[in-house]
Amino acid sequence: MQPTIEAHGLEKHYGKTKALDGLDLIAERGQVVAVLGPNGAGKTTFVRTVATLLRADAGTLRVAGHDARTEPAAVRRVIGLAGQFAAVEPAMTGHENLEMVARLFGQTRREAKANAAAVLEQLGLTDAAGRLARTYSGGMRRRLDLGASLVGAPLLLLLDEPTTGLDPRSRIELWSAIRGLVDAGTDVLLTTQYLDEADHLASHIVIVDHGRAVAAGTPAELKRRIGGDVVEVHVRHGADLADVAQLLGRLDHGAAEVDEPTRRVSVRVASGSSGLMAAVQSVKEAGVEVEDIAMRQPNLDEVFLALT
Repeated sequence: MQPTIEAHGLEKHYGKTKALDGLDLIAERGQVVAVLGPNGAGKTTFVRTVATLLRADAGTLRVAGHDARTEPAAVRRVIGLAGQFAAVEPAMTGHENLEMVARLFGQTRREAKANAAAVLEQLGLTDAAGRLARTYSGGMRRRLDLGASLVGAPLLLLLDEPTTGLDPRSRIELWSAIRGLVDAGTDVLLTTQYLDEADHLASHIVIVDHGRAVAAGTPAELKRRIGGDVVEVHVRHGADLADVAQLLGRLDHGAAEVDEPTRRVSVRVASGSSGLMAAVQSVKEAGVEVEDIAMRQPNLDEVFLALT
């Protein structure tokens, strides 16, 4: 099948600043693709370019087979966009919000009512459909914002940091809603600052830095890319952190990472289980009291820091 997004050599300049500097990105059908990167890496510029809100200065971009430069109207017909803030009208009910957007898509009044009701049910908002949006919680407003993006039945949904500012429960509810959309056949391009969010949702991740894609793959592939396992020690007393960091640093000639607030020390090792056994022996001989000691795969935070 034709990829949902094909970007090759995309460039976008703001004066001397290169927001996109030869970005290459392929998003296949049936996936959640997460775009990660530091602030200013070009994530939002890329999303706005896919949404035809910006025009690239160079390179090619096709969305669902349509050229974003020469066929912007065709691209807009197959996408939905939810930005960083919920764009809902607080003085209207949830159903009225979605019905209004559906009418703007050119749907008849009957079609708009039916589609608004279907999307509200899909996102678990049927019970609140008759309430004013101003009475919704933050998580409900974000789900309603998603609904406004979906009422036109898009092939591709663009989500630019959709859970910014939400509490943990609301984030989990939104994750569930996004998974439901993908199961129903909507492809998703997601930018996020939360690496655990990408780990939970994305089947493919592209890491962007200084306007270029520096790595791409599944979460597991990216974790394997930086190599080794991680031995992590949670000490009982903060005063032992420096000694444990020195001990772990000797295991595999690597630099140990210290997280003082959580009293944890971690180091990447190539030797797997033997590295864990060596760590256990070292802290035992040093007489350090530990809360926990374990071996795990690198997480996306560590991948992100290693690659950007």
